[in-house]
Amino acid sequence: MNWEQPQMIERSAAQVGALDEQAMAAARARQASLTKPPGSLGRLEELAIWLAGVTGRPIPPPLSRRAVLVLAADHGVATRGVSAYPREVTAQMVYNFAAGGAAINALAGSVGARVVVADLGVAADLSAGLGLRHHSVAPGTADMASGPAMTPAQARRSVEAGLALLEAEVARGLDVVCTGEMGIGNTTAAAAITATITGSAVEAVTGRGTGVDDARLQHKIDTIKRALERNRPDPTDALAVLAAVGGFEIGGLAGVILGAAARRIPVVLDGYIAGAAALLAVILCPAARAYLLAAHRSVEPGHARLLDHLRLTPLLDLHLRLGEGTGAVLALPLLDAALAAHAGMATFESAGIAGKTAD
Repeated sequence: MNWEQPQMIERSAAQVGALDEQAMAAARARQASLTKPPGSLGRLEELAIWLAGVTGRPIPPPLSRRAVLVLAADHGVATRGVSAYPREVTAQMVYNFAAGGAAINALAGSVGARVVVADLGVAADLSAGLGLRHHSVAPGTADMASGPAMTPAQARRSVEAGLALLEAEVARGLDVVCTGEMGIGNTTAAAAITATITGSAVEAVTGRGTGVDDARLQHKIDTIKRALERNRPDPTDALAVLAAVGGFEIGGLAGVILGAAARRIPVVLDGYIAGAAALLAVILCPAARAYLLAAHRSVEPGHARLLDHLRLTPLLDLHLRLGEGTGAVLALPLLDAALAAHAGMATFESAGIAGKTAD
């Protein structure tokens, strides 16, 4: 697939359709017939109905082919000391992912999800046999506090790289995709994107990321304010926001979301960085929002703001702030449970059990 062909983003967005209302109606009817009081399984019922709408099947099959896509890239703004860790950690963690030693490897393995690691713009030579997907746009973005983080062409290319990555995973077999990322400095980019698109104050959406102290947190806030003042991104133009203050892995995740929605594949969002990518994807294609599931609410304050903006209610709140897709894969057992109950329970009629009496 030629992932650099022009207008790929627009074509993919045009392919995203609405959820299948007939399948959802049939799923609701089935839920009403199962041997339980209506609504007693709470969000498990909602998840089953949502998956019916996504897949177009009243009784969706198990989500057995599952992947977490971990997109990695460096950020020029990291040189300003906005993170507790040096920029070199991005590449070091990519090696850790490749060796199977990271939290996402352990957690994904526990739920049967394959881990796919992609270089979208790490500032290091990762050509050695690491089993990576190579879609590097450039060796890290520019410093957004000094000017745009990337050129318009690079912004487009990062989204298209995500589309290409998703397409390759579909060819391997994919029923559900989890979003993951790695990039020192990317909570700074996520906060800048979130402040721009939601209209929130920078202070309200900027957190401690990798664990910065009070002084560095204030420096991070000041840096984001400087970047927004210098670049003044248009909140209605996703690619312009991405170019001004984003990251290559964030653009790539926006592409993953668009590609999955176009393929009617459910997207499980991880934390703050994935949420920022979702903000961009929904501007590019409002219909893509229907294919998103918020796995959890992270401790980053901006995450709650952007979830409210997207009208998404997270499944979990485990005080996570790691990224990598760790929160996303933890939601997969809940999807499995929702589908197991939906497909496997008896109906009142088949079990010979009396239904609810009339009021």
